[in-house]
Amino acid sequence: LAQIQSSVRPFVSFNAKHDAEVLHKAMKGIGTHEDTVLMLLTSRSNDQRQQIKAAYKKAYGKDLVSALKSEISGLFEDLIVALMMPPISYDATQLHKAIKGAGTDDQVLIEILASRSGEQIKEIIKVYKKEFGGKLEKDIYGDTDGHYRKLLVILLQGSREEGIDEDNVENDAKELYAAGKGKFGTDEEKFITILGNRSAEHLQRVFAAYKKLSGSDIEDSITSETTGNLENLLLAVVKCARSVPDFFAETLYKSMRRAGTDDETLTRVMVSRSEEDLLDIKGEHVNGRGGGVIYDRTGDNAILILILISGSH
Repeated sequence: LAQIQSSVRPFVSFNAKHDAEVLHKAMKGIGTHEDTVLMLLTSRSNDQRQQIKAAYKKAYGKDLVSALKSEISGLFEDLIVALMMPPISYDATQLHKAIKGAGTDDQVLIEILASRSGEQIKEIIKVYKKEFGGKLEKDIYGDTDGHYRKLLVILLQGSREEGIDEDNVENDAKELYAAGKGKFGTDEEKFITILGNRSAEHLQRVFAAYKKLSGSDIEDSITSETTGNLENLLLAVVKCARSVPDFFAETLYKSMRRAGTDDETLTRVMVSRSEEDLLDIKGEHVNGRGGGVIYDRTGDNAILILILISGSH
């Protein structure tokens, strides 16, 4: 397996007390030295940022995030505040925001639940309960419906099968074909059960067998047989089974191809993937999606994004 590449790694000569002092000085007096804040925080891992937060509170008797928020604004503030959150807390907060706002932000539900590992989903559920006092599954159940809800609930179990079940690859491909293109109407349950429970490795083999059998990709069947949120979720699950970095490269591409950049999606992907696979996403984006659109930004936000994807400082 190829080594997954993150862009933010632990800083070697790390000293939390010293970093807290540097940030304090950067925020003192007239104006904030935003470049200092930016370069320091993006060159520390998330775990190191948590240590800086603790050191800052110990030295100055106040919360670092609150201090930063009072000095910066706009997307720059959103990005910095997001970088200061532990990754699982960040995901739990994004899901809470997606459910509790006016209407449901299905894009966030789909993106997070389709792309996170079973272990990460179980951790998100624990943190969600601790921070927001509710059950994530219950909250999502109450905000969604139909087959879309069923697949979300399956993904929330975080219990995909492991490895490749050789005896079942052909059978799964045939069942998916019979559930969609091979019949009048669609058996959504079959799509949900297979795509929601099999391992990524197993599904990759199933997709290859499906193409051999039907002459087209499984995505074509999903697009022609389903609509709306269910279609989007099924496609996201398939894309993540094929390649999580490619899924996020496409998500980034779409966020910057709309009329005006979708800053919330851009921030979410940059922050949540910075210690996972951001360099791989950058590679997929540049190789497969026409290169430089990712750099089409201005001001502090552009600098922060460039630093996050550069992998070095």
